[in-house]
Amino acid sequence: MVSAPTEEPAIIRTERGLTIAGTRITLYDLMDYLKVQYPQQLISEKLGLNHDQIRSALAYIETHHIEFEAEYQECLQTAKEIRQYWEDRNRERFAKIAAMPPKPGQEVLRAKLQAWKARIEA
Repeated sequence: MVSAPTEEPAIIRTERGLTIAGTRITLYDLMDYLKVQYPQQLISEKLGLNHDQIRSALAYIETHHIEFEAEYQECLQTAKEIRQYWEDRNRERFAKIAAMPPKPGQEVLRAKLQAWKARIEA
């Protein structure tokens, strides 16, 4: 009698894309950190992943490099389009808010904010 493998896959496809099993972390999240050359230990800490999860994700990316890279680029393009949509949609609203006069009674708060901004820009 042959027993069926009981090991669960480390990488699964969800509505969010390729995801590390048991987490909400996508391989695209991991790839963002890899592209800016974060060390694996820091990625592990930032994303709350253990060594085996990182190793499995990297192995998957390496094994399916061409397909994954195409999917990752598509994901980046979609994110860019969404960001552009919301910037365009909110541009007029943000301009309107910026043009509003300050609320009465917040002069001290505004002065502190302006001083803080000046200190940052200097």
